[in-house]
Amino acid sequence: MLEFGKIVLFGVGLIGGSFALALKKANAVEEIVGFSRSPNSLKIAQEIGIIDRAGINPAHEIADADVIMFATPVQQIPTILEKIFPYLKNPNTILTDVGSSKLEIVQQARKIMKGKIGQFVPAHPIAGTEFSGPKAAFPELFQNKKLVLTPLKENKDEFLDRIKLAWRICGAEIFELDPESHDTIFAGVSHLPHMLSFALVADLANRENSNLFFEFAASGFRDFTRIAASDAEMWRDICLSNRYTLIAEIAHFQVVLNNMMAALATNDKKMLEQIFSQASQARNEWAKNKQK
Repeated sequence: MLEFGKIVLFGVGLIGGSFALALKKANAVEEIVGFSRSPNSLKIAQEIGIIDRAGINPAHEIADADVIMFATPVQQIPTILEKIFPYLKNPNTILTDVGSSKLEIVQQARKIMKGKIGQFVPAHPIAGTEFSGPKAAFPELFQNKKLVLTPLKENKDEFLDRIKLAWRICGAEIFELDPESHDTIFAGVSHLPHMLSFALVADLANRENSNLFFEFAASGFRDFTRIAASDAEMWRDICLSNRYTLIAEIAHFQVVLNNMMAALATNDKKMLEQIFSQASQARNEWAKNKQK
């Protein structure tokens, strides 16, 4: 017997598509129905087997859905949820997301769903590439990657267990955080790095002699700026939805950057080496632990 009946997928790109492909590869789902703003994305998603068919009427499709997943840019989620919520009649249908920020999504979901908020189980897979769209999806994306749930007090254990099961089938390792802690952590280790990478490339691209900079950029530039190739709309929404925490992280970073600038201005070798050494040691320790 299949673990899941019908899954309705809003967004058929890298994350949503990989989730669907992983469940299909494990023969764990009966049917996946997709919705997207882009008819071409739906066409491609069906051609490569991410979805079984494209949805036409959301009200009809969610009536018998086991799981509804929002795999769109985060600021689209409330709009979609508001549109489909009046048709959410089945108390056993579970709604979930894959957003990289959580607190604002949860707050907006509470306003829309009110007494049914227990059916919404927020989630964030810590996986991805710099590529986007259905063609970027592959079933092994979540293998041995972390999946963070940010459970709500209203969530039934059986709903949490169902979402955990889906992600375990995809190969993910499950962790739990509250939404506020999640956003604080990922502002530092994900959202800020993306902003810095985008900022550097945008700065160089806007210079009159930008072609010379890019001509001589090598592996260090490539490694640091890989994530600047990520989907701009998706990261715009992530950063805006976590803007207050991210502003605080930028302020923390500016202190260190100012200290480095002061060390350069005063030729303070000791301070500069101390900052570099601390960073190098912490990075090497992190890399060593990741290999265990």
